Amino acid sequence: MEVTPPLRDNTKNDQPPATVAAVILAAGKASRMGEGGGHKLLAEFDGEPLVRRAAKIALSADVDFVIVVTGHRRYEIEAALLGLEVTTICNPDYASGMASSLIAGYSAAAARGADGALVMLADMPGVTVGDLNALISSFRQHSGQAIIRAVSRGKRGNPVILPKSLSDFIMRLEGDVGARHLVETSGTPVIDLDIGDAARLDVDTPEEVLAAGGVLKG
Repeated sequence: MEVTPPLRDNTKNDQPPATVAAVILAAGKASRMGEGGGHKLLAEFDGEPLVRRAAKIALSADVDFVIVVTGHRRYEIEAALLGLEVTTICNPDYASGMASSLIAGYSAAAARGADGALVMLADMPGVTVGDLNALISSFRQHSGQAIIRAVSRGKRGNPVILPKSLSDFIMRLEGDVGARHLVETSGTPVIDLDIGDAARLDVDTPEEVLAAGGVLKG
């Protein structure tokens, strides 16, 4: 039986709440969309590109900075983000897998200086501002010393918050591995927070985009 560490209320002492930087991973090749299938992050949800929607949700949450990692079709992705107060980081090595994108995002000064990195996948249309704030609140209640992972009915999902103590682990990642590898191997306490189906809903194919309510574009 897993025992959750006792919560600490930072509001009752002189310590400021833990700072959080959102790192949105939007660099992948979207290879499962098929030839001519369009880019999933440019598919429109509620009338705007999915990647812009993800960035706006992060900006509306209680984060200190928002970083978006681009790569495949970077100029179109970056154009979809125009006017938003986000920092874009291009990962030229995006084809090597998710690890390089996570490292690229975490290399930004804003991410390295924060107490925690909220790692988001840009292709998860069900994640809400409320979901992000619930994860951030849990991170702060645990004094920024635990990994906070979104789950759905006990099954692991995303987003996840990685504490600053994992900096060295993050920078040593290789290949097509992301936050899941750190969660499973770092030895840092893991707090699972159920946010419902949104934690496991991503869109990798044209059929999944349409089923989730998206409209395929370029």
